[in-house]
Amino acid sequence: MIEELKKIVFEENLKLVKHGLVVLTWGNVSGIDRQKGLVAIKPSGVPYESMTAEDMVVVDMEGNVVEGRYKPSSDTPTHLYLYKNFKDIGGVVHTHSLSATSWSQAGQAIPAYGTTHADCFYGEVPCTRKLTKEEIEEAYELNTGKVIVETFADKDYMAVPAVLVKNHGPFTWGATPEKAVENAVTLEAVAQMAINTLSINPAAVPVEKYLLDKHYFRKHGKNAYYGQNTTNKKY
Repeated sequence: MIEELKKIVFEENLKLVKHGLVVLTWGNVSGIDRQKGLVAIKPSGVPYESMTAEDMVVVDMEGNVVEGRYKPSSDTPTHLYLYKNFKDIGGVVHTHSLSATSWSQAGQAIPAYGTTHADCFYGEVPCTRKLTKEEIEEAYELNTGKVIVETFADKDYMAVPAVLVKNHGPFTWGATPEKAVENAVTLEAVAQMAINTLSINPAAVPVEKYLLDKHYFRKHGKNAYYGQNTTNKKY
């Protein structure tokens, strides 16, 4: 199972390059095997073009390396904190994709301006508060995870499977690593659409709730009818 998970995580990391979501080595995908309590994640700073499935690093839930010749991603503490607190997720993605990161740097949530957004995210994609100087100096990556979870204290993390970390960049998640990457691709697209929308009409307002509901719930929930019947595999 771990070898299969490593292969999937490797392939999903390569998709970040394919979809133009990463520059150099600025991004990572992880996946979790909840039965074993193990996480596979991209190694820190290893170029995508030379990376192999065997290079994926396996860590336990405390961040101890169980398998792998490299150091895990420096964002590993963030991923682990999300897995510990978001019990239904099976994959996490972090990128510095240009449009979503621009919203992060502006410290602004991405409003749901249309149905493309509503198909994936049930409402605005929130932006966290800024981390304090003490939080950054004490345990930066761990506290990044904590501020994400704090932001979702009154939100459904599966209905809005994405966040913007202020002055940093986006994180997305999903039931599987594949779904987490799909959400990262969608997030970047709607982030750019939102920028375009405001450039055309700075007074644009979010979509009405009845249209948001229609588009979100036709793809999600027990009465969803979009697409074919498939079952997500959880690791």
